[in-house]
Amino acid sequence: MDRTLAADLARLPDLLEATRRTAADALAALDARPVVPRPPASAPHSPEPLPRQGSGTESALTAFAERWAPRLSASAGPRYLGFVTGGATPAALAGDWLTSVHDQNSNSALDGAGQDLERETVTWLRDLFGLSGAHTGTFVSGATMSNTTGLAIAREWLGERLGVSPSEDGAAALGPVRVLSGAPHSSIAKALSVLGLGRRSLVPVPTLPGREAVDPAALDRALADTPGPAVVVANAGTVNTVDFDDLRAIAALRERHAFWLHTDAAFGAFAALSPDHAHLTAGLDASDSVCVDLHKWLNVPYDSAVQFTRRQDLQARVFQNAAAYLGPLGEHPDLVHLTPENSHRLRALAAWFTLRAYGREGHREIVERDIACARALGSSLEADPAFRLLAPVRLNVVCFTLAGDPTPARLAALREAAREEVFVTPTVYAGTPALRAAFSNWRTTQTDVRRAAQALRTAAKGTA
Repeated sequence: MDRTLAADLARLPDLLEATRRTAADALAALDARPVVPRPPASAPHSPEPLPRQGSGTESALTAFAERWAPRLSASAGPRYLGFVTGGATPAALAGDWLTSVHDQNSNSALDGAGQDLERETVTWLRDLFGLSGAHTGTFVSGATMSNTTGLAIAREWLGERLGVSPSEDGAAALGPVRVLSGAPHSSIAKALSVLGLGRRSLVPVPTLPGREAVDPAALDRALADTPGPAVVVANAGTVNTVDFDDLRAIAALRERHAFWLHTDAAFGAFAALSPDHAHLTAGLDASDSVCVDLHKWLNVPYDSAVQFTRRQDLQARVFQNAAAYLGPLGEHPDLVHLTPENSHRLRALAAWFTLRAYGREGHREIVERDIACARALGSSLEADPAFRLLAPVRLNVVCFTLAGDPTPARLAALREAAREEVFVTPTVYAGTPALRAAFSNWRTTQTDVRRAAQALRTAAKGTA
């Protein structure tokens, strides 16, 4: 064994303790450190050469603390309001650390209980979101992979209706495909490109006036325009305004039209936890496939999401993997047969820990507190003549812009001026350049809202 590696093995408990202290110090400093640190004024960073001989873990910790930690964003903290990013609850952090400690290959039933743990966690999540036992679920890396997996199953369903198998014969066997949606996330077009259906197969459907929710009557007409099976992508929480399609009304259209219903509920599914907002997800169970991102509002570390479907048989037909060293496909397929990933870390453990530690009520409190924080920021900005809300705060995202001359340049300057205190992301809504503040972190409180609002007001004055 390499001498340095052997020395680290001998000192492993001490090194883990040093790592624990480093982690604890970083988390303790979240409230005070810049949310997005300013880049160094010196020349752009240039990589150091790979050392020929290592100097051990302790030296690597020191180098990380000096060179990289000060430049990392405080994305685990309460005022990182971009990208609908959560953090990691204490239990999720413990679970993620133990995920690396045990280093499981959870894709195969030949190796340990990883698959059983994942299935238990999926059952808890299914209950959390109000889905029935008709849905099975699998962990994936994020919403993009969840949407891609769901649409891959939809592609196979289209083939089933037409008497072909895209997984065997290729996507061309389907001929032209229509995928209809009102305000789809960008990952939908990306998934269609990956799946060989093409970005041009995505058909935009008119939304309700002043909304991002699809117009069910317009969707009905669009489905009637061209006969034959299609795919409908419904939205349970749009990116800019967290608008929800009427899932029950969309599902009812299947009485007249044949289509696969995929629902992108990346973070909107968590509305089911709040009694005041659960009606927004009514009808979610009628979906044929569902995307839910977990490193958003479940507050588990990146990367983690779950994909649900009613047709695991089609899912296994798409992703089955034949090799002598893998378990059989069987009635209950190993996870290796259900997603694009052959390598599948035990992502479920962090989710299992936080669900086991805090239960439904603990996660309901996080959701409802974040909703209250979003509304408070919306009210604060609406009362300031420098800002204008572009949509009502329906759940946990505030979509706003400058009241006067909201050019991309001015908004970028505002973001830059406020970045050390609050991080928001740019967008365009109804043709107007805008900003988004998304609340999903378990640490965020009304104190953080006040700090964020003050930072944005000060930045608006400074960039006027």
